[in-house]
Amino acid sequence: MKKIFLLLGGIAILGLFMNAKTDFEFPERLDFAGEEVPLRIPDVKERMDRELVVNTQMHGSTILILKRANKVFPIIEPILAKYNVPDDFKYLAVIESALVNAVSPAGARGVWQFMPQTAKEKGLEVSETVDERYHLEKSTEAACKYLIAAKDKFGSWTLAAASYNGGMSGLQSQIDFQGVNDYYDLLLNEETSRYVFRIIALKEIMRNPRKYNFIVPESQLYQTIPVKKITVDSTVTDLAKFSKIQGINYKTLKYHNPWLRDKKLDNPTKKNYEIEIPQIN
Repeated sequence: MKKIFLLLGGIAILGLFMNAKTDFEFPERLDFAGEEVPLRIPDVKERMDRELVVNTQMHGSTILILKRANKVFPIIEPILAKYNVPDDFKYLAVIESALVNAVSPAGARGVWQFMPQTAKEKGLEVSETVDERYHLEKSTEAACKYLIAAKDKFGSWTLAAASYNGGMSGLQSQIDFQGVNDYYDLLLNEETSRYVFRIIALKEIMRNPRKYNFIVPESQLYQTIPVKKITVDSTVTDLAKFSKIQGINYKTLKYHNPWLRDKKLDNPTKKNYEIEIPQIN
């Protein structure tokens, strides 16, 4: 009987592999932020194909990303537009964090995965009680500031995106050494060499989900919850009690304000903080 179960299990696993769909039609043209991907170069086309194949097989995680995007993109998009950063950069946030407040082994945090020092350099507060890397609007603005500086330095949005992973100095050293200033001509480390291709792959899949066999009914997309914002300019010693005064519980407060990192809010300088209170009927 045990052998039969093992055999059936093996057949089921084999069936999953056999049913994996990679028969999509490869796009004739792709671009990032209006900068064309040179698919005429054989290794570029192969690398692009790799990321499309890999990401179309990550079915569960891609479905969740599509659901989250309905809630997160409407917050990110107008901020990118405000700073004149191409809309395609919202897909950079997708590959950085899958649109959740992720924590990397190296210590990067939030949807945009800022390290503490870079976050502070871009105007975010990072302390024991407040970490604005978890603040979607403020961290998006910080990402825009970084990307604008990178575009000014490298001259292309594609290289600006690559520098978000490889760092400006690291990317510049490779440009200087190799004598080329096009991302698609550079030989970079494994992660950075795949980075922009991954962004473009998610852009392509998320813009054309049915083409890649991802079907999510609109009723299953995550929705933005209306909130009101209240300004706090003093220390809050007990956020649980504060929550109840606002008509919600502590869990709900922290869910909507993940940048609040403690049970209290220290504010000795009387800084103005905006706290979101969901309006749930």
